[in-house]
Amino acid sequence: MRLLNRKLKSYLEKQMYSFHTPGHKGRTDLFSGFSFPGFDLTELPGLDMLHNPLGIIAEAQKRAAKVYGADETFFLVNGGTSGNQAILFSLMSNVSGKIRIERKAHRSVIGGLILSGLTPEYIFPQIHPDFNLPLGLDEKCSLTNMQDIGALHLTYPSYYGTTPDLEYIIKKRDESFPCLPVLVDQAHGSHFLGRMFPQGALTLGADAVIHSTHKTLAALTQAGMLHVQGERIDRSSLRKSLEILQTSSPSYLLLASLDSAMNDFGQMDPWQELFEEVQLLHQKLEGKLRVLTHKDAGTYGIKEVDWTKILVNISNIKVTTSQAVEILRTKYRIEPELWDKENILFMLGIGNKPEDIRHLGKALEGLAVEYSLGDSDNSQHRGLQRLEQLSPPIIQLTPREAWLGQKKQVKIHESLGLISGETISIYPPGIPLVALGEEITPVIIEYLQRAAEYNWQGWEGFDRGQIIVMDV
Repeated sequence: MRLLNRKLKSYLEKQMYSFHTPGHKGRTDLFSGFSFPGFDLTELPGLDMLHNPLGIIAEAQKRAAKVYGADETFFLVNGGTSGNQAILFSLMSNVSGKIRIERKAHRSVIGGLILSGLTPEYIFPQIHPDFNLPLGLDEKCSLTNMQDIGALHLTYPSYYGTTPDLEYIIKKRDESFPCLPVLVDQAHGSHFLGRMFPQGALTLGADAVIHSTHKTLAALTQAGMLHVQGERIDRSSLRKSLEILQTSSPSYLLLASLDSAMNDFGQMDPWQELFEEVQLLHQKLEGKLRVLTHKDAGTYGIKEVDWTKILVNISNIKVTTSQAVEILRTKYRIEPELWDKENILFMLGIGNKPEDIRHLGKALEGLAVEYSLGDSDNSQHRGLQRLEQLSPPIIQLTPREAWLGQKKQVKIHESLGLISGETISIYPPGIPLVALGEEITPVIIEYLQRAAEYNWQGWEGFDRGQIIVMDV
């Protein structure tokens, strides 16, 4: 019956405006010369091998390395997830002690900790009060008490396009801890090349950088890159890790899309046109809706803001975000990337056109005018629970130890002092409230007992008031 085919075709017929991944936005002209399904080939003579590239794949990876300024680039066909996990997996025999990681790291990083057995020490982000999201980082805290730290893993930019002061962090690393590898998840910043964007992590001196190329450039979903430079990363161990974690049957469609995505940087005019329209959108919405802009740089631990992420807070209008998204989808055919109880995120990619942004601006202005709060309502607020700064976690087991250990389910009120057997996050923003192997404290229980107030990731028993804990 081809159920998926029928559903996909039906969706395409709606002709939605894409403000979500992938970055190509379905534009066929960005894949000129592609032959589907003809290019869906395997590792045949003359087509090289992903895990031992000596021919065309090797040349394509060298080209990408030159574009980004890396010493070596590895193509990823299992997404940025495989890059995060491979780089941590490769460290397990070479890094002693703990690895310092941002608490808002992607969940693939927790997977990497499970695979590697490394012990995490978390850096807590700064919460922006206007958006109630983890948008910043106190970079000075990133490099304090480093005696037991074997590596540093950072997220640059955040999901919402904000960057920490990575230049400061790497400068201090070079001065005080010259052997410390700095690993950067730049999944949402593969387009960081050229004067219109923040500097890329490689340019700033990071040792390993992961790109989810498909998020903003014209690569197919699941296609990414892992770049390395310098001597702090064991390349041999990294290659072996990638061979274990990536498929032995790589898609040549994904590989070819990564190669062609490098053509996006031959012309910056499309980005310039999008940039100009975003600036106009910011101006039109000023005073109507709270939008994250370059004016937020320098506040709450934010160094720069990537303009291709349009984060809009709608807590000052009469509709909820779910209602607003439904209006955007049905009335304006706009598909956003995500939304929470206060914010909606719209993501641009190389496939967007200026008219897309003009259409988005018209829609958001329409929402702001039609559902504006009257003067008598300005003092009202939805009473949303704010995300308080959590205390540093009490790590009793490494994620790997907890993953392999025996577990059981208990009621929330019975879990105080026990060790969590699952990683539970309030989403958005996706920061783990408690991670695998951490002790359950009174503050954690307080949040868990307010289950209905939040959206959750990773918590299997939220609807039953139960939590998985270690059976020790």
